[in-house]
This record gives sequence, structure tokens and C-alpha cells, in this order.
Amino acid sequence: MTNHITTTWLGGMAFESTNPSGHTVKIDAGPDSGGEGNGLRPKALMLSALAGCSGLDVASLIQKMKLDVDDFKIDTIANLTEEHPKYYDSVVIEYHFYGTDLKEDKLKKAVDLSVEKYCGVMEMFRKFAKLDIKILYHNK
Repeated sequence: MTNHITTTWLGGMAFESTNPSGHTVKIDAGPDSGGEGNGLRPKALMLSALAGCSGLDVASLIQKMKLDVDDFKIDTIANLTEEHPKYYDSVVIEYHFYGTDLKEDKLKKAVDLSVEKYCGVMEMFRKFAKLDIKILYHNK
């Protein structure tokens, strides 16, 4: 299976990129790099893809396991190298779960399944970055 993405220059430093879903995303550099800051930055978009991929896995498992979770978010904190080409050499991925009756063992299992088995973007990141997985439970 292949994905075909078309990324079209909009002028200046801005681009619009298609997605197999039919939606588009605008990419733009910040003013310090000659852009207008009216779109997502490419490297930051990679972190969104990482969190989104794993988040979809975990959300699906929360539903399948019938877990009671009020809210769920993922923070990704990445270190960018200083030399060119700059890339992420380490990423901390924090899974935050909020609720009144969190089943911590089952939520950990859901995260572990995503991290170790299901998330393809996570596997791609492993090829170039050290990953640190943290799970935080916020019981109300």
C-alpha cells in the first residue's frame, strides 16, 4: 500500500499538502524564516503525526476496553539537534489521562500496545530518535 501526497506551493514560503482523507493542511515558515506563520511547521507537524497516530490507537483501545476516561491528551516534547540538518534526536511522549475512576493498569496496557505494536509513526521515530514514554494519571 502506498500513500500519495501532493504538496503545492502557494507563494512565499507557504504550501498546501493533500491527505488521502481529502483534507488539506497548510504549511508555512515563521517570519524569522521568510514566511508569514500562517501554517504548521514541518518538524512540529511530525510531532503531531506521532501523537495523532498513537492517540488513535489508544482511543480505539479505550473504547474496546470500555474504559471510563473523561479526557486524554498527549504532550510531545522533542529535542532538536543544533547542527544542520536539524532533526529530533530525542522525544518525550507524555500520555495524560483524566477521570474519576481511571483503570491505570488497563490504560497502561493500551499505551504499551500502541507504543510497542500498533503505531507505525512511533516505529519510524525509533529509527532516528530516543523515545521516552511517560503515563500520567489525573484522578479527580
